[in-house]
Amino acid sequence: MTETAKTSLRSEENFLKVTRSRRNVAWSGIGALVVIVVLFLFPYFVGPGTTGIMVQGLIVLTLASMWNLLAGYAGLVSVGQQAFLGLGAYFVLIPAMHGVTPWLGLFIAAIGAGVCAVPLWWLVARLRLGYFAIATWVLATVVMLVIEQISSVGGGTGEPLPGLTGMDPAVLTAYTYWAALIVAVLAIGGVYLLLRSRIGLTLTAIRDDERAARSSGVRVGLARMGVFIAAAAGCGAAGGVLAIEQLQVVPGTSGGVFSVQWTAEMAFAVIIGGIGTIEGPILGTIVYMVLQQTLQSYNAWYLIVLGIVAIAVALFARRGLWGTVDERFNVRLFPVGYHLWAPGETRRRRRTPVHAASLAASRARPVRLGFGPGFGPGFGLGFVPSSTGPRGKLHA
Repeated sequence: MTETAKTSLRSEENFLKVTRSRRNVAWSGIGALVVIVVLFLFPYFVGPGTTGIMVQGLIVLTLASMWNLLAGYAGLVSVGQQAFLGLGAYFVLIPAMHGVTPWLGLFIAAIGAGVCAVPLWWLVARLRLGYFAIATWVLATVVMLVIEQISSVGGGTGEPLPGLTGMDPAVLTAYTYWAALIVAVLAIGGVYLLLRSRIGLTLTAIRDDERAARSSGVRVGLARMGVFIAAAAGCGAAGGVLAIEQLQVVPGTSGGVFSVQWTAEMAFAVIIGGIGTIEGPILGTIVYMVLQQTLQSYNAWYLIVLGIVAIAVALFARRGLWGTVDERFNVRLFPVGYHLWAPGETRRRRRTPVHAASLAASRARPVRLGFGPGFGPGFGLGFVPSSTGPRGKLHA
């Protein structure tokens, strides 16, 4: 069932309704709440070792959700998100060195990383595709090199995190786990709410066809900047959790907070799970953590198997594992899409997807699609409805 989002497209003879999918929203919400409660109780039933592994998985999940928001919805393939992960870790370390508890530092990490993203975005805003990816990698390296020159925070060797000494290791691990869980839930929930807002439809149009979206009045640069800052804030919070989990902040060595390995892990999880879906990073993170814990004792074979899995998914399941499931069974745990309804159509039937910007670019006779007060002024997609044409889903 769908509920009309108070939108319609009219011509002289017919109209085409646009509705937001609300399928499974109630059951998905209840299921998500149950899962969160079960995960919250984990430290009471499992040992610190398992809890520590869960902390690592939640960090990767947060990072993957942020990378998916960038690449899967805004079309910004970044290879430099480790810059914000590292900045978040240092935004926890520096206040802790002045007496601020690291738990409060997590808020500082998210805000600080988001603020730092503003000038960095100005440097890469006009770049696209491979140029954007390389530029973000270069910026991440520059940020790391600058941090390594600051001796007051340990320089290239790093600095231990103060403020948590004396705590029982099991209690500290549990607290860290709960902090990581809260950050991951806020990241996924924030992405979901963002995609269900008017910005979500804007991002859908940009992803499908940037030129058509721009010609339809979409403020592409502003939308992408907002997503870039939001993803930076999420990665900064994850970096703060990483600093607490490791009890030290080391900048550039293998496994350091500025290591490109973190971007490789988040990208792997998104590509395996399914880019452009909220469920994809969750499933991809689970697969990644299972492979990591199963194969990490095999040294080089661990990386080889990861590469083989990534190649196999890219060849045989190009939309990722969850994307393949959704394509075959039409299942979404977090529905954020829109549907076009032909006149008189009352039942849902599976149709070929029709994307927002593709519609905007492919129709010759423009008719304004007004999204009403909730979607803001000036956003229009031009196309002519057909009284007998199919309904398609505007994927988000």
